[in-house]
Amino acid sequence: MFQSFDPASDRSFAAQHLPAMREEMQKQNLDGFLVPHDDEYLNEYLPDNAERLMWASGFSGSAGSAIVFVDSAVIFTDGRYTVQVREQVDDQYFAYEDLTSMPPEAWLTKHGKEGQRIGFDPHLHSANHVKALKAAAKHAGFELVAVDDNPIDVAWASRPASPMTPVDVHADDFAGRSSAEKRAEIAAVLKDKKADAVVLTAPHSLAWLFNIRGRDVHATPLPLGRAILFADGTASLFIHPDKMSDAVETHLGNDVSVYPEAKVGKHLDRLGGKTVLIDPAIAPYWFVRRLKKADAKVLEGADPCALPRACKTPVEIEGSRQAHIRDGRAVTRFLYWIATQAQDGTVTEIEAARKLEEFRRQSNLLRDISFDTISAAVGHGALPHYRVTTSSDRTLDRNSLYLVDSGGQYPDGTTDITRTIAIGTPSPEMKQRYTLVLKGHIALALARFPKGTPGIQLDTLARMHLWNAGLDYDHGTGHGVGSYLGVHEGPQNISKKPVTQPLMPGMICSNEPGYYKVGEYGIRIENLIVVNNPEPVEGGDREMMSFETVTMAPLDRHLIDTSLLTQVERDWVNTYHAVVYDKLAGELEDDVRDWLKSATAPI
Repeated sequence: MFQSFDPASDRSFAAQHLPAMREEMQKQNLDGFLVPHDDEYLNEYLPDNAERLMWASGFSGSAGSAIVFVDSAVIFTDGRYTVQVREQVDDQYFAYEDLTSMPPEAWLTKHGKEGQRIGFDPHLHSANHVKALKAAAKHAGFELVAVDDNPIDVAWASRPASPMTPVDVHADDFAGRSSAEKRAEIAAVLKDKKADAVVLTAPHSLAWLFNIRGRDVHATPLPLGRAILFADGTASLFIHPDKMSDAVETHLGNDVSVYPEAKVGKHLDRLGGKTVLIDPAIAPYWFVRRLKKADAKVLEGADPCALPRACKTPVEIEGSRQAHIRDGRAVTRFLYWIATQAQDGTVTEIEAARKLEEFRRQSNLLRDISFDTISAAVGHGALPHYRVTTSSDRTLDRNSLYLVDSGGQYPDGTTDITRTIAIGTPSPEMKQRYTLVLKGHIALALARFPKGTPGIQLDTLARMHLWNAGLDYDHGTGHGVGSYLGVHEGPQNISKKPVTQPLMPGMICSNEPGYYKVGEYGIRIENLIVVNNPEPVEGGDREMMSFETVTMAPLDRHLIDTSLLTQVERDWVNTYHAVVYDKLAGELEDDVRDWLKSATAPI
């Protein structure tokens, strides 16, 4: 659930913890050690016992890395965390580097020294990343050492226990397909690739393949574990027995054998002589190394669960619609509260974030938030991934903009929505730039495109009106979203990045163009959209795909400069608002319903 913290207290982490870590490094004859922001599952969100980067440095962001040497250290973060890393990490102990332009492997290529022994934990780096590290080692002349005992784990005296939450059955009524059907589909892929088995290291794939969910990770309903699926459709699931119940084992059936996760290594050893598929982009290096040591024939390729997981079943799509209606009522109650109770400049970012979660909880179906709420007033809105802290918390000042990006995890769907709201009276510039963002949002929402189109070919639609005004934004336009799973899910993507995966029917993506004026305000409009099946176009000779918008909540009409909209764009806003009112009004309180009627009135 929503968490706030005080980064000022974290600046002492390096002073407290680096000496013990360095003592262990010296025992292992290491000159340096790599500290990624990753756990053994390479998850986006980490359980407390895996926050090694935070323990060593104090940095609590979701993307980063560090290299600790015996007499110095360097920390890498991207542009989202330029301010935060300096607030949390003491520059007496760490130098700062940009993760995008100078990732750790590039830094080591430039600064690594002949004869140095640089250690890494093979459980915490993907096989592909280790290839890059090995190339850096070869170029610079240092020795890259895979350690058996992570120095942080040895030095971390009060390390929290591993999460031990129960596994839940994700009913077929939510999934739309049984686990047996999914296992048969992936087994057919293995046969086509002439593979005997696939090793699944990503908890998202376990959750999808076996129709199970868990509570081991904040904001994502993951059960932590591993699996091996064989070409005959049988599987071995490796998960701590204390997480399992008779009901879950009955659900899995006789074709799935369950073992403690600690036994996975021995089962990998039994794959000697077999052709084994594994995804080097997301599999820890330890797995690939173990398979090769067992003389398995390692077949590198994409996780075969990723694409079918992304293409939602009709049941999952309908579940997403219902989750967004439910979530939309909560967001609408919040927007009504902002409009009637938070316009005087006294409400704070943390108060607003907690109020929004309170409205979501009222459904009694909220399982968790889907990510840490971005509750950003005034200049904080210009930080696209701002996370409010107890020390940064500020008021929603009058005559400013408030940006709130949030989402919920429900049994039938995962939501992610951003609304930008005027507090008091917005300036003409705010309205003009909000409307340019809205025009890009509408252009993407209305897009038609042929089969085989990747998101990079649609990204320009969301930016073109901003570009014409000499403006842009530095994040992607859309990411994939799971079905009661991760709020960030591949392989689809809508951005400038050269991702070649075509958009396919059933994929859920975000549509979130924005604009950010540093130090003053931020604007983002985000709805989730589902890729529709191809349909004929009148007068055309090719079928075209399109998007269905499933997010249901009003836009702030006070921020729309209608003179900048075409008739098609006005029609889109009016049609969208009519649907929002129709879907939400029936179960809202009278005062909220009356406000919604006004908020969705035609422009």
